[in-house]
Amino acid sequence: MSVDAQREAAAVRAEWLGHLLSTAPADRPAAEAAISELYRLIGLDPPRFHWVPSPLAALETVPPGIRPRAPESADRLSEWPLPARFRSLIGGLSVQLEARVLRNSRSLGPMLSQLVRMPIVSSARSTVRMALRSAHERAERGAAWHGALCASWGANYDAVRRTSGVVFTPEQNRLIDLWATPARSCGWWWPREDVCVVSERPVEIHTEVWGDEGEVRLHRSDGPALRYADGWDVHAWHGTRVPAWVAEDPSVERIAREANIEVRRCAVENIGWGEYIDRAGLRLVAAAPDPGNPGSELRLYELGVDDPSEKARVLLAVNGSVERDGSRRRYGLAVPGVFDDPLAAAGWTYGLSADQYARLVRRT
Repeated sequence: MSVDAQREAAAVRAEWLGHLLSTAPADRPAAEAAISELYRLIGLDPPRFHWVPSPLAALETVPPGIRPRAPESADRLSEWPLPARFRSLIGGLSVQLEARVLRNSRSLGPMLSQLVRMPIVSSARSTVRMALRSAHERAERGAAWHGALCASWGANYDAVRRTSGVVFTPEQNRLIDLWATPARSCGWWWPREDVCVVSERPVEIHTEVWGDEGEVRLHRSDGPALRYADGWDVHAWHGTRVPAWVAEDPSVERIAREANIEVRRCAVENIGWGEYIDRAGLRLVAAAPDPGNPGSELRLYELGVDDPSEKARVLLAVNGSVERDGSRRRYGLAVPGVFDDPLAAAGWTYGLSADQYARLVRRT
């Protein structure tokens, strides 16, 4: 793939990430027209559309005027008949399209997967798919359907058309555009024979770039990272879903009561390790230069626990890699309370002895 084609692929990726992360009101006429035509292609009349403000509303309400069949509950989405039929339709098209791509070039498919499809898949998992899991913990039983709706599919074949000499038939192009239109026009959609439930997009979304190919994930330090018009929201810290208090009101007391170690870590990072250590009154056990990260220091602190049998310590270290803003992140690692030597504690986190860790050239 030429340099110009790679630049065009990056532009396609950015455009489709924009669709994935859009907070604009849905283009309802465009979405309804495309979905209606997809119904016709599997031999059904166009459905009645029931629009809802969020995935939570879609998964927890029954559209008025219908009596859903027994399997058509949110936690049994994998058993719904229409998603399977639509996936079969689009799966057959994918086989045809991939055959044409392969005839053109053996390297084109893998290259576009790396530059376009997989970054959008990863971004979807760390943003809207996270929201969907938050809306309904059992929603991932329908993961195959939600994956089929991912904007990465349309982005991939849009990139094929715009960066290569591959030519699809008019009917193939029409079906690509029909399937891709809802991803460009609205949120998730859930099809039944007589009615299709469609979610609006979020009204607010906060992300950060975290990958080499422009991947993004939810992140906000002072409020919900994603919010829908009905008030349902998701809080996230660098891609980890957290309770609201972690972003909006982290405190030493709440951290001490939190059982989930990842949630505790996120809350401490939001406060800042230095500030947290001061507020919590953690006692410094020992400090030493970090041989794996020249110029940085390892600091070992006693965690304040009441039960001596739960004696534990935290090792404060500096990340060996530079962040995107040029800084080096400080982070804490829980280590057994038997350690008095920061080098031994650091070595333990890597499965090394203190002597082995001390001989490291550089840690990353």
